[in-house]
Amino acid sequence: MSKKYSKEEVEKARTRLLELLKPGDKVYCILRHVSRSGMMRLISPVVFSKGDAFYKGGEAIHLDNPVAAVLGWPSKGTGEGIRVDGCGMDMGFHLVYSLSYALFNDGYALKNEWI
Repeated sequence: MSKKYSKEEVEKARTRLLELLKPGDKVYCILRHVSRSGMMRLISPVVFSKGDAFYKGGEAIHLDNPVAAVLGWPSKGTGEGIRVDGCGMDMGFHLVYSLSYALFNDGYALKNEWI
């Protein structure tokens, strides 16, 4: 489950994500699709412009493309979701943990929540 991204794309995406995310921030997950078998999901990671302001009306910033590039996972496009294969655990947690480890070398630096 990987897609080829150029080094420039990955570095640009990493820089953008490090501008938006700091350790302790919350990344919200939106479930876009579950395959008929239940073995694949499309999940969109989102942050809000006012920090942890989902309930305060912050503007949503979709992170599908930069997260997919940093992780090397396939993406359907902005707001369409990142392909996450597997089952038997919280796949939103898996996505955010993987992102957190890729950015901060600590899987628990970012928090996740479903919306």
